[in-house]
Amino acid sequence: MKHIILFSLLLLSIKGTAQQPAKPNAAEIYNQIQKLNFLGSVLYIAAHPDDENTRLISYLSNDIKAETGYLSLTRGDGGQNLIGPELREQLGVIRTQELIEARKIDGGEQFFSRANDFGFSKNPDETLQIWDKDQVLSDVIWVIRKFQPDVIINRFDHRSPGTTHGHHTSSAMLSFEAFDKVGDKNVFPNQLEFVETWKPKRLFFNTSWWFYGSKEKFDAADKNNLADLKIGTYYPLLGKSNQEIAALSRSRHQSQGFGSTGTRGEDDEYLEFLKGDIPKDKNNIFDGIDTSWNRIKDGKPIGDILAAVEKNFDFKNPSASIPELVKAYALIENLDESHWKTVKSEEIKKIIAACAGLYFEAVSENQEATPGSTIKIKLEIINRSNIAMKLTGIGAVPTYVGDNITSELKNNIPFIKNIQLQLSNSTDYTNAYWLNQKGTVGMYRVDDQRNIGIPDIIRQVKVGAWININGIQIPFERNVVYKYNDDVKGEVYQPFDIVPAVTSAIAEKVYIFNSDKDKTVTVKVKAGKENIQGSVKLQLPDNWKVSPSEFPFKMTKKGEETSVAFTVSPSKEASDIDIKSIVTVNEETFDKNKIDINYPHISKQMVLKPAEAKGIRLNIKTRNEKIAYIMGAGDEVPKSLMQMGYQVEIIKPEEITASKLLGFDVVMTGVRAYNVINALAFKQNILLDFVKNGKTMIVQYNTTDDLVTKDIAPFPLKISKDRVTEENAEVRFLAPDNPVLNFPNKITSDDFKGWKQEQGLNYPNEWDASFTPILSSNDKGETPKNGALLIAKYGKGNYVYTGLSFFRELPEGVPGAFRLLANIISIGH
Repeated sequence: MKHIILFSLLLLSIKGTAQQPAKPNAAEIYNQIQKLNFLGSVLYIAAHPDDENTRLISYLSNDIKAETGYLSLTRGDGGQNLIGPELREQLGVIRTQELIEARKIDGGEQFFSRANDFGFSKNPDETLQIWDKDQVLSDVIWVIRKFQPDVIINRFDHRSPGTTHGHHTSSAMLSFEAFDKVGDKNVFPNQLEFVETWKPKRLFFNTSWWFYGSKEKFDAADKNNLADLKIGTYYPLLGKSNQEIAALSRSRHQSQGFGSTGTRGEDDEYLEFLKGDIPKDKNNIFDGIDTSWNRIKDGKPIGDILAAVEKNFDFKNPSASIPELVKAYALIENLDESHWKTVKSEEIKKIIAACAGLYFEAVSENQEATPGSTIKIKLEIINRSNIAMKLTGIGAVPTYVGDNITSELKNNIPFIKNIQLQLSNSTDYTNAYWLNQKGTVGMYRVDDQRNIGIPDIIRQVKVGAWININGIQIPFERNVVYKYNDDVKGEVYQPFDIVPAVTSAIAEKVYIFNSDKDKTVTVKVKAGKENIQGSVKLQLPDNWKVSPSEFPFKMTKKGEETSVAFTVSPSKEASDIDIKSIVTVNEETFDKNKIDINYPHISKQMVLKPAEAKGIRLNIKTRNEKIAYIMGAGDEVPKSLMQMGYQVEIIKPEEITASKLLGFDVVMTGVRAYNVINALAFKQNILLDFVKNGKTMIVQYNTTDDLVTKDIAPFPLKISKDRVTEENAEVRFLAPDNPVLNFPNKITSDDFKGWKQEQGLNYPNEWDASFTPILSSNDKGETPKNGALLIAKYGKGNYVYTGLSFFRELPEGVPGAFRLLANIISIGH
């Protein structure tokens, strides 16, 4: 007899999925039981990863025991990256994972909207126009209806447009509007196929000294109308203060440099009441809300059982709680369908497994597989308690047909079984689901309403086990994972990914053709499965030529790579084109580039993007300067410089010596170098002597925070937060006769067309008379910002400071950015 178990194709869990199975200790189990007995929820709303107040999220989750969610309207795609070169969508993937890791620490749950972080915005009007206000409002209302919070807390003030990032104010304005509309069945009625209307009880604003201008002003302010939450709790079972947990959570935001040190002792967070039912006890945000099991029909017996479980919990033998927990589980399953039934059913299953030391994992033989392939999976299930358990079935998604299993799970005796799973030919590739379809500048496109708000990649390949405990059958489910042993790190877990049969990658993002001369374009082809052969070609416009027309390839091993080199001839006239790599296998075409993102603080990620590059036939003149590049926080400017024809060497800080620099014409520092490279404080005299002796130094933007030395320039220079966020803002020439605007390329207003996301950031707003400001620009309604490009003669050489966003514009293939940078590099000639 065959036994088939089917699980949902999409696990719409809002919690991040750890690759390694959770192994909670007794203290953590007890904390989960306490939370099981609290039926109240809070939704915290802001704009970006790292906007959230982890002190408050940790307090609400770990002290109050509330279901605590964080809705970040964006994934932080428009930020900077302190740990690597990834920007835009790839940075959004990193920051998504950082938020998921943060929530694992502070106990919260994570949500997102479809809004794209398009970069800094100075007012909410611009933000809501680019975002598409109705779509983002719809997403906010969807998350509220789905999560059903009793209380909503805004991170930002909806009443102060123009005083902070436009995304910040917009998040508060949308939350304020959604609070009244979420209960109206006529508002976004299409959602009601999947959720019900909901009415939160009250809305707060999480105010702080930051909104008052200084800590001194906030300390002096009248706080009688504010809720004062005492968040300095010490959790003896966890051995940490609330602030220490919050600091660990915030420190997950490594790409943004938000490492945080925990504190201890009494502390406060303040909330201003905005809307809803006014609490009689202003310091109790759940005042008047029944947060017991009595709030749902037939819930009281469950509450009585769980109250006794909590009271009688044996830290030395958590499994003693299992019989009563199983009784409570059975009662929960018999409840009418409701939000709390779904939430608490999942919670109690995890607690039962934890109390039993029930370890269950499904490990694939390989980390990647292709649609239609057969994968080998090793199942391990072990009950590490004296509670009698019987395994009655196993199953997998999409489908697995196995024996009708009846196996006793005896104490500490592993159940091991190897199974084979046949993937469907229609199995979706693994990818960040919000990147699967082309969106707009301000919005990602997600057509399936049920997927909106889900934080993580939706993984389809799962394995489940049905286990009978005390006559009650309980289903448990796990994602299929991959693991291996590393000689240094030991056991390493990675996600199991579905990949195309073949992917390709063009070697460079941008190819600059500054003459009619041909260039070599190299394409790397990678096999996603064994024994694959086909051909690869480049797709170009008719007025560009490529030779040969295609290359055949044949690879026998999965993961094997081969490279082919095409010769590309540009058009005669100036043009900006897409170069696309197209692979054909058995008349099926593949056009994806597989990008792996692997950092130790997040789980390994895979992103599939079109396999393409920019080709630019550009009227640009360059000289043969040799450039020493000192990397900062991470950028891809050196690759662009090489494409321009320069000799570029990336030098490490310890290599900065007078003798080392003798062979270079230009030294260029990467973005935020003076924020993150401490050694520059001790190398600055060498660099300035390099300039004094007749060479050129170009310093790209730094922030106002934590400069490693105040003397980043040979003359006084003050960095500010001035920026021009409107990429199409008019650019005025303050020194039209300066060589930097005339040699070797004549710079015109056309060179500032087509810039991406912004013109620049963190411009100096004060500088010594020795500097010559070159450019002026400003966002609408603002005063001119003249610090985008400053040049000073120092000794025989030239020192250049620029806040222009070359680190964004060059990888995007913006022609004018290349021409202007060529002139800056040639300023010494």
